[in-house]
Amino acid sequence: MGRKALIIQPGGNAFRLNLAEIWQYRDLLGMYIRRDIVTFYKQTILGPLWFFIQPILTTIIFMFVFGGLAGIPTDGIPQPLFYLAGITLWNYFSESLTKTSDTFISNQSVFGKVYFPRMIVPLSITITGLVKMGIQLILFAAVYLWFFLSNSSPSSVSPNVFCLLSPVLIFLLGALGLGFGLIISSLTTKYRDLRFLITFGVQLWMYATPVIYPLSMMEGKYHKFMWIIKANPLTAILETFKYGFLGAGTFSWGALAYSAVFTLAVLLIGTFIFNRVERSFMDVV
Repeated sequence: MGRKALIIQPGGNAFRLNLAEIWQYRDLLGMYIRRDIVTFYKQTILGPLWFFIQPILTTIIFMFVFGGLAGIPTDGIPQPLFYLAGITLWNYFSESLTKTSDTFISNQSVFGKVYFPRMIVPLSITITGLVKMGIQLILFAAVYLWFFLSNSSPSSVSPNVFCLLSPVLIFLLGALGLGFGLIISSLTTKYRDLRFLITFGVQLWMYATPVIYPLSMMEGKYHKFMWIIKANPLTAILETFKYGFLGAGTFSWGALAYSAVFTLAVLLIGTFIFNRVERSFMDVV
């Protein structure tokens, strides 16, 4: 009996993630995830401890600069908890976006030699970031329990039922970072200048997100900038997380629904552009 021929051709629907084909290449996806995790701490002295050291150092710097020198309030929440909550979520989003946005350029040599679903690469980056975030959430949980059980803390940390929305919030973060990363990665095949603007743009985005300041501060002294903060889809995600675990901040079903719809739209647009570009990518670069 003759072998069946496998015909590789562009997909018909540019909005599809081609999950069935990605599942067929799940071993390759796992290989990419393992590679990204191993290479992160390969040839380093402290190894995987950097997953904990990075957010700890960032939290200390934020406490000194924003909490100490700038005197920015934290809604009565202990500074380590407040900053660590924002840093953990923000790092996952920003790394998903920046690393995914380099998909085509950094993998052009591989894409030009062998076929596999190109979506494997950005998905592996997002999942790898999820693993790293899971490790950092352990650190957050340890600090959280210390303040929650400590009688010496003058501030109250009161979790509520909205903390159960955490899986949804993490999914929205990953999907939003993936969607924007797909869009930028597709555009950089023609406009390489975008690569130099990503880091700067992400840094500015952080200041438009309630990572280092509470939303209540913006509603008061800086209310004229509130329209920018509210238009930011990350605002409701971070505020819901802080509200659920720390008992401070604001929560709105309407704002969270806006973030969800915005994320879905960005993911669909990113998927569409990515699928269109991958068909002629090698001809462009």
